[in-house]
Amino acid sequence: MLNQLDQIPTGLLDLDATELHDVLGGPTLIELDGRRKPRIFVSVLMHGNETSGWGAIQKLLRKYQTTPGQVDLPRAMTLFIGNTLAAKNNVRHLLEQPDFNRVWPGSELPQCEEHGLMEQVVDIVTSESLFASIDIHNNTGLNPHYACVNNLNAPNLHLAALFGRTVVYFIRPVGVQAMAMSSYCPAVTLECGRVDSDYGVTHALEYLDACLHLSELPTHAVAPHDLDLFHTTATVKVKPDVTFGYQGSNLDLELPGDLERLNFTEIEPGMRFGRVRHDDLRAIAVCDEYGKDVAEAYFEVNDGELRTRLTVMPSMLTPDVEVIRQDCLCYLMERFPLPATA
Repeated sequence: MLNQLDQIPTGLLDLDATELHDVLGGPTLIELDGRRKPRIFVSVLMHGNETSGWGAIQKLLRKYQTTPGQVDLPRAMTLFIGNTLAAKNNVRHLLEQPDFNRVWPGSELPQCEEHGLMEQVVDIVTSESLFASIDIHNNTGLNPHYACVNNLNAPNLHLAALFGRTVVYFIRPVGVQAMAMSSYCPAVTLECGRVDSDYGVTHALEYLDACLHLSELPTHAVAPHDLDLFHTTATVKVKPDVTFGYQGSNLDLELPGDLERLNFTEIEPGMRFGRVRHDDLRAIAVCDEYGKDVAEAYFEVNDGELRTRLTVMPSMLTPDVEVIRQDCLCYLMERFPLPATA
């Protein structure tokens, strides 16, 4: 069930992300008026343990709060607070739940109640024109702050560049919020580093505040010196029946303890990604952005060592084995030229 509100419940901005479910009871959409339209759509807590977005929203709304429950925003905003139950348990999602950022329109996951929930959210927020859509996340591994886009038009790239120089373009995984919303307005996903870094909250706050004050998004091409654009070419997953970890004996796949240091680093062929029990690639699945199996193009096994075959740049490598199991081991990227025109 989707809760719909037109003001901030009393005391909500004082709550930790783990406390939201007991007050809201589930996913909640809050429509807030502002001095300018069209409105901005902001989503937080698509993953329950990625809380920088909620921290930024608390600070932002406190800044513009006039009376309890009311704010005077520079631009109207609709806020979607996602997986409150997972946030209560400080996990990405519960075992019985799907990933909330894989069930938006366009999803390839088996049909479930959450698909209907996200379709309802999209129908409501797109019933009027939108200025931009912003979905805020964290990483569990060492990654820079960066924005993701699913469309390379100029307004999207300008919206992303406002967050920082590093921008990632991807078309897979599907069913993500930004991909669904990019059909209606410029849309970005913000990756705000680790949850334990205060800068993630500060950076997201400054970005949201800047977006609320924008009068328009440029339609001219982004200057090449304004951002570094990367393209996600493949997703690496550990197969469901494979035992894996960062240390220990008798594992199908043993990962190096410092693997996350390779994030956003261009690595040469032959880099060691782990040690495998079997002298082949059966431990991993590697799919390109069209769903094609490309494991043999990117990796090989020599004497039990899993090594790269191509020059690649990983992202999202993490020491959190639960996140690896629920999502992926990493994404593989390449540098990508900016579009010459809008």
